Formats: sequence, C-alpha cells, structure tokens
Amino acid sequence: MAQQRRVQLSTQRPTSTVCVLGTELSLDVCGSSPKDAIAFQVQGTPGVKLYVVHETQSVKLPSSMGRWPLAAGTEVLLTMDALSKDVGDEKVGAAGCCEDPALLRVVTSARSSLQVRISYYGEASGVPMGRAMLYLTCVEVSLDADTSRSGAVSRTLLDKETWTWGPDGHGAILLVNCDRDDPKAETPDNRDTAVRSYSDLKDMSQMVLRTRGPRTIFTGHRLVLHVDYSDADKVGVFYGGNSVALEEYQHVLGGSKLAYTVKPGRHHDESVFYVEGLAFPDVGFSGLVAFHVTLLESPEKGLLETPIFTDTVVFRVAPWIMTPNTSAPLEAFVCSVEGNEDFVAAVGALAEKAKCPLTICPLPENRNDRWIQDEVEFGYVQAPHKTFPVVFDSPRDRGLVDFPVKRILGPDFGYVARQAPEGASSLDSFGNLEVSPPVTAQGKEYPLGRILIGSSFPRFGGRRMAKAVKDFLLAQRVQAPVELFSDWLFVGHVDEFLSFVPAPDRQGFRLLLASPSACYQLFKEKQEEGFGEAAMFEGGLQKEPKPTINEVLADKGLRKFNNYVQ
Repeated sequence: MAQQRRVQLSTQRPTSTVCVLGTELSLDVCGSSPKDAIAFQVQGTPGVKLYVVHETQSVKLPSSMGRWPLAAGTEVLLTMDALSKDVGDEKVGAAGCCEDPALLRVVTSARSSLQVRISYYGEASGVPMGRAMLYLTCVEVSLDADTSRSGAVSRTLLDKETWTWGPDGHGAILLVNCDRDDPKAETPDNRDTAVRSYSDLKDMSQMVLRTRGPRTIFTGHRLVLHVDYSDADKVGVFYGGNSVALEEYQHVLGGSKLAYTVKPGRHHDESVFYVEGLAFPDVGFSGLVAFHVTLLESPEKGLLETPIFTDTVVFRVAPWIMTPNTSAPLEAFVCSVEGNEDFVAAVGALAEKAKCPLTICPLPENRNDRWIQDEVEFGYVQAPHKTFPVVFDSPRDRGLVDFPVKRILGPDFGYVARQAPEGASSLDSFGNLEVSPPVTAQGKEYPLGRILIGSSFPRFGGRRMAKAVKDFLLAQRVQAPVELFSDWLFVGHVDEFLSFVPAPDRQGFRLLLASPSACYQLFKEKQEEGFGEAAMFEGGLQKEPKPTINEVLADKGLRKFNNYVQ
C-alpha cells in the first residue's frame, strides 16, 4: 500500500506541496468547501492521476467526469507518475484560478507546472461558488540497500521494511566490522569512528539515498537520515560526499549521532553511505536495525518542521556462525610448552601433509597454557559482499588470554568475546562448545548444523555455561544450540565424549560417541584374556592413582555411576 499524506486546501489562496513519486496525497475536499456547496468537480493537468473516494468506494476519475456530491468522508486521492522539471509557482499558478479551463491549459504548458483545480457548486448552480488550487512538485526520494542479496544495491519491488530468512528470503545484511584492517590500530574496527583504509570500507554495507527532481525544492525542505535511539549503539554510518578520498569520510550516524542532514548534490542523484555493525545479536538485540530518511517541509518562522515523507530500509546484523571440524582446514594452531616437542612436531607434519598453514604459539605467549582449544573457537560472518572468519574468545582467560587479540585479530579476521561476571567455570572453556555438520533431524533441516554445549542437566545445582556465553549463542539463531549432560565429567566438556568425523554416505558424517558400557565390555574381555592386573596411566600421570583392570571392574560404586551416565 502506498504511503499516504493528507493535504488541506483553501478557496482563499493557492496551496503548494511536494508529492514524492510512489506516494498518495489525500485532498480534503470537504474541509475547504464553501458553506452552501453541495457538489464539486476536480481537474488535473497531465501527469496527475486523480481518484475519488465516495461512500467508501475508490473510483478512478475519467477526464470527462462531471460533478461529485459533497458528502461526509468524500476525498480525492492523487498520485503522480513523472518527476517535475521545475518547482510549481504559486504566483503564476494564481492566474490559473480564472474560470476558463483553456487558460489553465495554457499556463500549465508555459511553465510545465503540475496542478489540480477543485470547483465547488451550489444547488442548481452552473457557476462555481469557489475554487481551490493545488500546485505540485513531484520528486523522488528513495533509501535503498542490497535487499535482494545480489551483492549490489539496486531498486527493487521487495518490501524494504521487512526481513526474511532463507535462500528465497529478502532483506539487507550488515557485518559486525570486528576485524582490524590497520595493523597499527590497537582495537577492532568496530570500536572506532574512523575509516582507516579502503579495506575497512569493503567490510561495510552500502546504503544509497536517491533524490531526483528540481534541486531548488531542497531550499525549502530538508532531507534527514536518521536511526532509532535503540539501534544507535549497534551501528555506525560513514559518508564521504562525492569524494573517494579516505580523509573525506566522516562518521555521521551511530552512538550519540541520531540524525544527519543530507544535502543532495546539484549534479548527483545518489548519495552513498557505508554502514558497519558494532554489535552481534544478543539479549535485547534481535539483530534488526532500521534506517530512515525523512523529507521535512520547512515551516514559517517559529513553527516546527513537518515530515511529509519517510522511507525506511531494514538491515539484519549477520550472526556469528561456528564452523564444524569436518570442514577442510585452512589454518592450524598449536601451543608449544615444556615437554611437548614431539606433539608439536607431529602436528606440524600432519599440517604439512594437509597443505595447511600451522601457527605455533610459543611458550612466552601461552605462558604454559597448552589448551588453545579451550581458549578460542572459530567461526565466520557472511554477507553477499563479504565473508571473513571471526575468532570467539572464551571467558576462561588463563595463560592464553592475550593470544586471540595479539596473534589472530587482524585484516579480515574478526574478534568477539564474552565475559562471565559471575566467574568462569570449566564449562565456559570452549572444549565445551562444538557444532555438528549440516544435518536433517526429525524432518527439520539445519543447513549450518547445531551447536552442542555441555551443562549440568538433568541434575540441579551443578555447573553451567556462563549466561553471557549461552545467551550469545542462542541469539545467533541459525545453529539452534542443544544442551547435553556433561557435568558428570571432572572437566565437563562435550568434546571429551563426542566428535564428528567425515563419512562418504548418509548425511556425510558420523558422530563418534564415547561409551562407558563399551569400555566395561572391553575391560571384561581383557580380564578374561589374562590382563586383569594391567594398570591404568602407567608412564603417564605421575600423581594419580593407577588402578588395575580388576580393581575397576570390582568397584561397584564406580560401575553404578557409569551405568547412570550411560
């Protein structure tokens, strides 16, 4: 449905207004009628389409249509299908108030002005009791983004104010600009209000304001780009005018800046803005952000400006998407600590065989913390114009606390973190965060897989993942987290008892699941083969007890607990 605005008319003086292409004007014919008028006739110049709403029915008005009865609720609807070449002129238009329709046509032709004339009639009167003149200037104002997800901004018939998921959905996408394109910068790009490089601009989504029509109309009107207060801390908008020089790009919206007055160029119909996301979806933020452009009519001195048109476009901030370990590796990370030289060498040989770059975190950087799997998790963000990986930093913050920012964050490699104000537990380490490959479960498709996290379910009072981390994962929406009971383990991580591996059939993978029952069965077989006195952990853990297979099988309490876990 077209955006509609009501226009008050007068028989005492001509009225001038702006009509934005694609909108409707509702003319208040009853409010301006003389006291004893019972009928009216409406005429418009070429380029003006008129409709009469009478007794709740909208009827297209033929050019030869005569008079309409004045009744409560009667109104005239007006649309325009072509832009004005000049601004309507009231002084010249006043000559059109004469009674001769031919003169109206002459004046219109001479000045290319768009007009509507409403004549009022009394009972059995052939002469108008009064006339109301409306002078129109038609302009185009449109705020556009890549709502079709083609990788480029174009005009579209899609609804710009709604956003739908899926390959057949529509709606513009925004990336959190959480990488660091300038190596000299100390923080990610989403924490400053400057454009430091052209690479920084390429991470942002374009938003294009199109304005066409007589440029002089903007001397009496103001174009304002604005964002809702609730969204202002989630986005940043930069504008460089018609320049391509980096130093010309200014931060115009976001944070404390809620509105920006746009001055359309004399020779340019388009103003290109660059939009960055500052925050991922989370509690209290769905990820949807709306931008608006409003055309304001400048009032007489001392009065407030009047909004006469608003266009809106909605973006969704792209979620952080976790990658399954069944995907082909792009880079491997390993920590070098005291005594693990053989392990690092073996990982290096495997990485070389897989032609995968290997990053070794040395002892001075990891501070004897070898558990890099627990410190970070890798994912990515994606929009039609750009995709880049993003490392998720856990709240465990041990020896590797500085590694993600110092060694991973960089150009086209983003960073996000969540803290645990209540104090981090072992379940906040990211060995307790896994994701399945794409899967169909019970008839429902999960094209990006499902996140798996360990919890104390079903026993109450145990450890749980920090609320901030869990809320963040849930808010991304696209990988529907599943909680699994892992608190029975001393460390409590899901990766201690499950892992996904590629497979050539079925859904393309297998879930390897540790089984206490299978372990007992194996121990029983080894006992029957004469290995009952074999001790666990020999040559390994120095300070831990080393029970034999016979002792494990004889421990009824341990067996009962493992049956429960199974």
